[in-house]
Amino acid sequence: MDELAIATPVTPMGAQERVLAPHDLTDEEVVIWVATVNAEPADWFSPSTMPLLTQYCRHTVEARRIAELKDRAYAKKDFATYNQLIAAQARESGALAMLATKMRLAQQSTVSHRGNKRPSTARKLWQD
Repeated sequence: MDELAIATPVTPMGAQERVLAPHDLTDEEVVIWVATVNAEPADWFSPSTMPLLTQYCRHTVEARRIAELKDRAYAKKDFATYNQLIAAQARESGALAMLATKMRLAQQSTVSHRGNKRPSTARKLWQD
């Protein structure tokens, strides 16, 4: 009877754990990782997409930093630096768009020609 008193964690059958952030991401990048992973079904990201997601998080944080620097340069009327930062921001935006498309995170990947959201093909936990 004592063996029944031992608490063991219960995991629902068929439940899949979400991928954890790599240890080399900064705290800021981990916040992006968690938000991105939680916005998709648990099985959306596989080990093969983790490097893409890692870079997506890094580029997102870098884009924010560039935006802050760009705003400061504009406020100081340092237009040479401002123009360089606009170019850097465009590169970051391009990288983010490419990575989001590759991982099918962008709306373009989930919307049909008519603008309707495509039905999810992911199996729900309660479906057999």
